[in-house]
Amino acid sequence: MATRKKPSRTRNTHSARRPWLTWLLRLALVAAVLLLVWLVYLDAQVRERFDGHKWTLPAKVYARPLLLYPGQLLSPQQLRSELEWADYKALRNAPKPGSYDRNGDEWTVYRRAFPFWDGREPARRLTLRLRDNRVLNVHDGGREVSLVRLEPQYIGGIFPAHNEDRELVRLDQVPPALVAALVVTEDKAFFDHWGISFRGIARAMVANIRAGGFVQGGSTLTQQLVKNFFLNSERTLARKAQEALMSLLLELHYSKEEILQAYLNEVYLGQAGRRAIHGFGLAARFYFGKSVQELDNGEIATLVGLVKGASFYNPRRNPERAKERRDLILGLMAENDIISDRQRIVAQGKPLITANARRAGQREYPAFLELARAQLQRDYRLEDLQTEGLHIFTTLDPWLQHAVEEAAATQLERLESRAAGLKDQLETAAVITSVDGGEVRALLGSRKPEFFGFNRALAAKRAIGSLAKPVVYLTALQSGRYHWGTPVDDKGVTVSGPGGQLWQPQNYDHRSHGVIPMLDGLVHSYNQATARLGMTVGLGKVADNFNKLGLTADIPPYPSILLGAISLSPFEVAGMYQTIASQGFVMPLRAIEAVTTAQGETLSSYALRGEQNFDPAMMQWLRYGLEQVAERGTARRLTQQLTGPLAAKTGTSDDQRDAWFAGFDNRHLGVIWVGRDDNEPMPFAGSSAALPVWLETFRLAGSEPLPPATALKMAAVDDRGQLAGSGCRGTLYPFISSRLPDNLPECAAEPTEAPQKEKKSWLDWLF
Repeated sequence: MATRKKPSRTRNTHSARRPWLTWLLRLALVAAVLLLVWLVYLDAQVRERFDGHKWTLPAKVYARPLLLYPGQLLSPQQLRSELEWADYKALRNAPKPGSYDRNGDEWTVYRRAFPFWDGREPARRLTLRLRDNRVLNVHDGGREVSLVRLEPQYIGGIFPAHNEDRELVRLDQVPPALVAALVVTEDKAFFDHWGISFRGIARAMVANIRAGGFVQGGSTLTQQLVKNFFLNSERTLARKAQEALMSLLLELHYSKEEILQAYLNEVYLGQAGRRAIHGFGLAARFYFGKSVQELDNGEIATLVGLVKGASFYNPRRNPERAKERRDLILGLMAENDIISDRQRIVAQGKPLITANARRAGQREYPAFLELARAQLQRDYRLEDLQTEGLHIFTTLDPWLQHAVEEAAATQLERLESRAAGLKDQLETAAVITSVDGGEVRALLGSRKPEFFGFNRALAAKRAIGSLAKPVVYLTALQSGRYHWGTPVDDKGVTVSGPGGQLWQPQNYDHRSHGVIPMLDGLVHSYNQATARLGMTVGLGKVADNFNKLGLTADIPPYPSILLGAISLSPFEVAGMYQTIASQGFVMPLRAIEAVTTAQGETLSSYALRGEQNFDPAMMQWLRYGLEQVAERGTARRLTQQLTGPLAAKTGTSDDQRDAWFAGFDNRHLGVIWVGRDDNEPMPFAGSSAALPVWLETFRLAGSEPLPPATALKMAAVDDRGQLAGSGCRGTLYPFISSRLPDNLPECAAEPTEAPQKEKKSWLDWLF
């Protein structure tokens, strides 16, 4: 009988295992394919980002360059300040670019090379002499020149959402000692590995096991660059694996030198307000006020120390900790023959000194930057402004900006000390422009000038009060029926309105002054005389003149507009008064001079534009009235402390909720507002709250008297306001020459009223 063969257990076991092995092979194959796809994807990411624009570079915004020419108004204080704000160093004989020296009235300034919007200019060693706060002469290498400019000061950036900022440097621009110190401190085997260090990983694993958690990464410089450049700071195994693979790919495609250069520009080294400081180029400027090429050994070690922890080792906030870290790195530099022992001892013996973080050359100007960005966005996309590294050249005058900030801080503190309950309640805004070009030279949006927030200069709409009155007097002068000597009646006015409402304005002193020359109505800011005059010449004509002066806001022809029941921003008021200051030329106020690419190619230049809306002679006639306001009227404090003539007008809204002042000299127009954000009344008028800010600003910055009004001629007027004839008997007033009879002789110019000494009264404390 045949026996049945038993099935082989071995063969069945192998057959049973074969599907699992097949599946494992398939999974391994799929994993390999996925890994390959992932590597291809990562490789594409690495190469695309590293070969293209490595960084989104914010637009760099610059102030106006300081012009130097014979006759320019320039004090030694201003010159020194502007040089120091631009990080110039006081060195004997000014031996290198970025240095200056002073010997009495003679200054030597070694200007740096700079790519201006109209072409790059080389470094130049300049000699200039100042006398009586003016430039006497300027020499360039022994040759007298008529005009030269210093490079403009950096005043801020237009940043993307992450607010990163950097100053790009090439590897050959960085001191070799810095590169060597970075390598020996952060990754000594950098030139030997392929992006990852197994020794470093092993060391980190031991440290993590001992700590019972993730405390050390063992990253190479390449891995640090990948983490900062491509990834986030998440601490997971998956992210570490991606970091390692991308580091290998980076090393595969790029040289060590290219990786080092990218690292030097990418690494995070601190925070300046909203601005994140990336790269050693900007860090050198921010912490030490130097270019990276000018750093000494101690400063190099300090910056390298920040790589481990920019906040922890911040030399300003934690100077002792930063010095300890600096000295440790100096020791490493000596051990590795980067510096000598003698150099180490000298560097370690020096105190850790940083440049002032709030110095003008490193702080930002939020109010002005908001205006600049708004004007730029008419021609440029915000994305381009945030990413393309454009250079924006603006009209900001750092010296005037400094002056108005100092004046506002001082005067608001003084005002608040005079009234209980006002502590930190007052706010202010200011706009200062150039008379001849409408360039915005200074802009203050808050009593805290570094505050990024509500910009009162542009956005606060407040009743302008008596700043509206010059428009009424301009309309009267235009009519041909009035001149400054015409009698007007300063008595009560009653106007019926809708619903039987009565408009009955009163003077500030609650008195009527009878029949007065029209000039006195403006000089003393009489409400009744102004309202009566405005109703006579016509509300519609007054409203039209507001618009002709440059206001785009709708001005309804209501009686209350005659006394300033119009809500405008300080910027809008400045635009209106700009037309008066520029003799009738209406021009949009501008903050931008030019825009260039990062390479210096000019993209846009913004020339003066506008139109002549008024006869210059008519505006000189109006200006005479404003000069008298400063000479003997509500703004007489000006000519007691500054050399006139100056033109000015005070303004106060109902219940003293808003204090205003507008004034101009031969160079600048300034508009100041002081008030409360809650719109509550103050115990101050325009002459006591806003005028002192203007006065202190122009005292600090320097003022230049207005030139004679060439279109005007003085003539005598009798008590009826009629020309007195050829005898020059009567009161002298100016007239437009073309409006006078040809045979009328020129009369000697005299004040229409002797300057009055201030009377002591209960109102005096307001002044």
